[in-house]
Amino acid sequence: MDDIVKLADILHKSKNIVFFGGAGMSTESGIPDFRSSKGLYNQKLGRQFSPEEMVSHSFFLDHTEEFYSFYREHLIYPQARPNDGHKALAQLERQGKLKAVITQNIDGLHQLAGSTNVIELHGSVLRNYCMECHEAYDAAYVVEHRPVPCCKACGGIVKPDVVLYEEPLDNELLEKAVRAIGEADTLIIGGTSLVVYPAAGLIKYFRGQNLVIINKDTTKADEDADLVIHDSIGKVLKSAVEKAFSEM
Repeated sequence: MDDIVKLADILHKSKNIVFFGGAGMSTESGIPDFRSSKGLYNQKLGRQFSPEEMVSHSFFLDHTEEFYSFYREHLIYPQARPNDGHKALAQLERQGKLKAVITQNIDGLHQLAGSTNVIELHGSVLRNYCMECHEAYDAAYVVEHRPVPCCKACGGIVKPDVVLYEEPLDNELLEKAVRAIGEADTLIIGGTSLVVYPAAGLIKYFRGQNLVIINKDTTKADEDADLVIHDSIGKVLKSAVEKAFSEM
């Protein structure tokens, strides 16, 4: 039995699936990841600061104009569209199989594909707010208002609703993710290297039957998984979901 057939069988039999994904989920939508050989953190960007420094809380406060220059160029992709993986997960939810998507991504592509129960651990570029009066702004406002977007109401600096380095994750979202994983009978991990904590530590709460890893590179959880597929996440999910439902 090949891996796609195995995954399709798991999807067919499962009743409470949770998907936990990272940057690799969106690379097929044209958004680069962070830690692969071609990822953002390994690019020579001709700047005196590393990409990791430039998406930190302290850099945002101390070098706000340069932060926004980097942020607009490398973290906002308004033309990106959901790929086959996003669409397959949305179909799984419509079929009543997938109960939650837990994502480390900030691009909003899961929702654009049709997923409704999405737990965004690191926030979203689509939401921005004034640091003074908390007035809300969309991504287009941040893109258009240079060099630093300021609030129309009070003049305060507008900050993306994303978790920067040195900032904690939202405890309420973490608890929601822990609860979803703890109740799942199948956990699919896709497109993440599982090296960013505390998010990577969430898998220890899984007590279900099927742990599935879909990632082009190996992860530290591979040896504990029931099924490991090193291939394109979009192709794998699309094929497996189609096969699972064609046999239902």
